[in-house]
Amino acid sequence: MRSLLGGHMQFDWSAEQLAYRDSVRDFAARELDDKLVERDAASAFSVDAWRKCAEIGIQGLPIPQEYGGSGASPTTIALAMETLGYSCRDNGLLFSLGAQMWSCETAIIRFGSEGQRARYLPGLADGSLIAAHGMSEASTGSDAFAMSTTATPDGDGYVLNGTKVWSTNAPVADVFVVFAAVKGRTGLAALSAFLVDRDTAGIETGPLVEKMGLRTSPMSDVILDNCRVPAPAMLGTPGSGMAIFNSSMEWERGLILATAVGTAARHLDECVSYAKQRTQFGQPISQFQAVAHRIVDMRVRLDAARLMLHEFARQKERGHSSGADSAVLKLTLSEMLVQSSMDLLAVHGALGYTVEQGIEREVRDALASRIYSGTSDIQRNIIARRMGL
Repeated sequence: MRSLLGGHMQFDWSAEQLAYRDSVRDFAARELDDKLVERDAASAFSVDAWRKCAEIGIQGLPIPQEYGGSGASPTTIALAMETLGYSCRDNGLLFSLGAQMWSCETAIIRFGSEGQRARYLPGLADGSLIAAHGMSEASTGSDAFAMSTTATPDGDGYVLNGTKVWSTNAPVADVFVVFAAVKGRTGLAALSAFLVDRDTAGIETGPLVEKMGLRTSPMSDVILDNCRVPAPAMLGTPGSGMAIFNSSMEWERGLILATAVGTAARHLDECVSYAKQRTQFGQPISQFQAVAHRIVDMRVRLDAARLMLHEFARQKERGHSSGADSAVLKLTLSEMLVQSSMDLLAVHGALGYTVEQGIEREVRDALASRIYSGTSDIQRNIIARRMGL
């Protein structure tokens, strides 16, 4: 547990924050990894684990108290999610939680009307509702201006047409945050967002997408075929889609990989323990410089990542963070997680390559972090622009 606790790092967390961290740690280790190997093989999402997370308040962390959440500070959320990543090995579940919290909940909290907040946030907090985000399209992964999904004004509402791809949680979602270009508008003024209930006529989800990793996080297309929604279904105002997306992405890129810090801390602890126990040529492999140095590098990357994560959370709490800050953090944490999983595999050797050990799953799951929420190269582009390059 030493790596989870951050060694000698001091972040001035309150007694209340530390108590919640401990409750999350104990809960996750006890409740969330049941039949993980089988669920991963079957690409099976655990509704039971989702609801258990809601019972301990995970989904409700960003949601204000008046809507059933805890209204937790970014520093509390970062600490809780880091701890969840250490004690829960179901990386797909962690990803699904983050996708809802950062892409959907924060959008409704900031841009939703009072009616929308009252309608959706309590259910998202207590686990009775699951949300999915629909922005990406087959030809417009990171190019919002090339979006082909349209919203055609029709009386007192809009008719939505188009297909969204790579939508996390879509197969199990009850509500969708969907982005579309309003006909009759151009450029940024066209991009708008809508809240669409699953039982709305004209919306359906495609087949489950089989993925290399994060297999317990369900994903599919979202198909809008003459899907008519009332005007109050619009999130924010006409043309505010890019502001909504950018706001959500700042949260997501900054905190969706908070769990990765905990996961990497678990990787480190497992490597230290195994290297001390595994013997070759008459001594523990920890005595070989190549192994020891690999583990030391894991520690160095982890400490740097943890400092960056909690500094971002503190700045976010003070209202000082930016899109560039979140891009730097997302890039750093994703690359750190991938290398940590590869080092975990290398230290364990052939044992790490077996399915039963679970290490190959850690590698498969980690690789996706370089892609979702904007690829590592997109993050570099964002950072370069902010640097004037």
